[in-house]
Amino acid sequence: MPHALLALTVLGYLAGSVLLLQGTLGEQPLATPRWAVACGATALLAHAGLLFLPIIAGQPLNTHFFQALSLVAWSMALVMTLVHAHSRARLLLAMIWPIALTAAIAGTLATPHVEANGGWQIRLHVAIALSAYALLSIAALQALAVAWQEHNLRHKRLTPLLRALPPLSAMEDLLFQYIVAGFALLTLTVLSGALFIDDWMAQHLVHKTVLTLLAWLVFGLLVFGRWRFGWRGRTAVKWTLAGMAVLLLAFFGSKFVLEIVLRR
Repeated sequence: MPHALLALTVLGYLAGSVLLLQGTLGEQPLATPRWAVACGATALLAHAGLLFLPIIAGQPLNTHFFQALSLVAWSMALVMTLVHAHSRARLLLAMIWPIALTAAIAGTLATPHVEANGGWQIRLHVAIALSAYALLSIAALQALAVAWQEHNLRHKRLTPLLRALPPLSAMEDLLFQYIVAGFALLTLTVLSGALFIDDWMAQHLVHKTVLTLLAWLVFGLLVFGRWRFGWRGRTAVKWTLAGMAVLLLAFFGSKFVLEIVLRR
C-alpha cells in the first residue's frame, strides 16, 4: 500500500507540474489547468494517505526529520493548491509540487523512525509549529517569485512565464498575506512552547528556542515595516528570506544535526 500511494503521489505531482508548464508555454494556455489541478489534487490525496493512514491505524505521530519535511511540504502544497488553483498564480504550483514530490519520496523511503508522543499539549504545539513553518515557507517561495518577477520587469524581459503571473503588486500583496498568517501562527508556536514544554535543557531545545525567537523578531519587524513604512520589493524579499533561513536552522537544521548526524 505505501509503495502504491507513493507511485500515485509521484505521478500526480509530476504530471500536474508538466501540464501547468505546458499550458503556460504552449499555444493554448487555458487548455490544461483543469487536468493539471486534477493531477495535483490526486497527488495530494495520495500523499495524505502516506502521512495519515499510519496514524489512523494507531501508530504515534512520526516527526523524524524526513517525515516532518514531508508533512510540511504536503501542507505547503495543499494551501497553495487551494489558494492558486483557479487564479493566474497557479503557475506557482509547478514550483511547490516537485518539492512535495521529493519530500514524499524521502519521507516514505527513509529509515522508519517513530517517536513517542507526548500529551495533547505537545501534539498541539507541534501541529501549530509545522503549520507556521509551512506558511512561512510558502512566503519564502513567494518572495523568490517576486524577486524573479521584479528582476525581469526591470530588465524588460517579458517572457511567457512572466506574462502568466499576476501583476507584481498583487504578488507582493499575496506575499504579505502569507507572512502575516505565518507570523500569527509562529507567535502561537512560541506561546504554546512556553506553556507546554517544561524541561528545555533536557530536550535539546535551547538553540531551537533562541533561533525561533530570532526568526519571530525578523518577521515581526517585517510586518511592522510593511504597516508603518510600506516596505515592498527587494526590502521585503530580503527580510523574508532572512527570517526563513533562521527558521529553517531552528527546526530542520537542529533536527538534521540531532537525528541524522548525531542519531539521537
